Amino acid sequence: MSLDDVRPVEIFEARLEPAGLRFDAPADLPLLQAALRAGIELPNSCRNGTCRTCVCQLRRGRVVYQIEWPGLSREEKQEGFILPCVAYPASNVVIEWPRRQMATLTIANNQ
Repeated sequence: MSLDDVRPVEIFEARLEPAGLRFDAPADLPLLQAALRAGIELPNSCRNGTCRTCVCQLRRGRVVYQIEWPGLSREEKQEGFILPCVAYPASNVVIEWPRRQMATLTIANNQ
């Protein structure tokens, strides 16, 4: 493979509501990892799509998964719930984090 074959990774914008926080979300990185890289400490545990600690709702945009993850029911998927630890952005996204978990949200250098 030559350098001419290397394509840049698309970078999307992710917005976290109701906090209104924004961060860059590369297409090749799960949303949780992108948030952590931006200094936004979201609640998480397993980071493999099974524990449901990070479950939240996609309000706008589109995500993709590398495989079918067991952490969400068919109904939850239809209602727009996602697992950011294993969800990759496929467009700009707006994610609604459950209000009950917002208390655990921390932002690096702004705690």
